[in-house]
Amino acid sequence: MVQLTRIYTKSGDKGKTALGNGTRVAKNDVRVEAYGTVDETNAVIGVARLHADGNFDEMLARIQNDLFDLGADLCTPGDGSDDNPERPTLRITAKQTERLEAEIDQINEALDPLKSFVLPGGSALSAQLHVARTVSRRAERLIVELAGIETINPEAVRYINRLSDHMFVLARHANNGGKDDVLWKPGLTR
Repeated sequence: MVQLTRIYTKSGDKGKTALGNGTRVAKNDVRVEAYGTVDETNAVIGVARLHADGNFDEMLARIQNDLFDLGADLCTPGDGSDDNPERPTLRITAKQTERLEAEIDQINEALDPLKSFVLPGGSALSAQLHVARTVSRRAERLIVELAGIETINPEAVRYINRLSDHMFVLARHANNGGKDDVLWKPGLTR
């Protein structure tokens, strides 16, 4: 367990931060933006959990832990292929993505079929999950941008892509299985 004895280090006062391998980069580096937005997604899910209970709260708790794994993965350059086998870098795994897919399928089975685009809203939990969905989509765009300029673990892209889908089906479930979804009505205010 890491014990923090000091809250501030002053090492970032000149606009630089350290990556997982010790390399110092600008705080607005695309890698820092990517894992920072993953952290923001995690915080939004924490707010959503205030309204969740039972199995859904447990799912969200697992996802929050996964997001710390994803942040650790993204803050360390490379894809893990050249890691020291005695001390491998923490990377997001296919097993974590597959768990999300199984949960998505299970939740989606019980939902009313979609007949229109869904507007964020309905219950408090649904609204917060839609915020988490949109923040995770922003994280995904940044991770894809990072993958275009540096080598990263490809599972990171798959995981974050599934996460936004997971947030969408959970949001619908939180709206009485989709029955209370707020539906888009094209041209309503023309």
